[in-house]
Amino acid sequence: MKLYAWQGPDLFELAFVELGDDRLTARGTQLRSSYRLSYVVETSHMFVSELLRAEVETVHGIGTLDLRRGTKPLRDDVLDLDLASSPLFNSLPVLRDRLHEGGDARDYTMAFVNVPELSVERSAQRYVALGRGLVRFRSGAFTADLEFDRDGFVVRYPGLADRVR
Repeated sequence: MKLYAWQGPDLFELAFVELGDDRLTARGTQLRSSYRLSYVVETSHMFVSELLRAEVETVHGIGTLDLRRGTKPLRDDVLDLDLASSPLFNSLPVLRDRLHEGGDARDYTMAFVNVPELSVERSAQRYVALGRGLVRFRSGAFTADLEFDRDGFVVRYPGLADRVR
């Protein structure tokens, strides 16, 4: 098990990650000025997202989400989860396709989880390998060049967070 932490202007995230050859399980906590979020994510073969359990607490109360493979929109062509403002979740497609090592641009359809609402929607995203450890992430009009370590985890997400060592 490894511990990863990211910090940004309005974000702190801590994740305990178990990484296998082609699977990942993580328990994490995300803190922002408007909420506290805890989550568990599990993938299966080839880092395909199987499960996300999340609980968010705001001044308005507590909300929960239990999203499993086979439920809308996490089925068919939707292989990945993307949790808003979480650098950890950018690693899921990168690990599957080894994009931090190079390769062709890839388009993905994600199950995007909005926080703090915990609403889920389909999201088209594009990942472009720019060179070893650097991947351009695009979602709609938003673009960021993400830096990854040799294991495929975000080191720097400009404007959002940097990994804490």
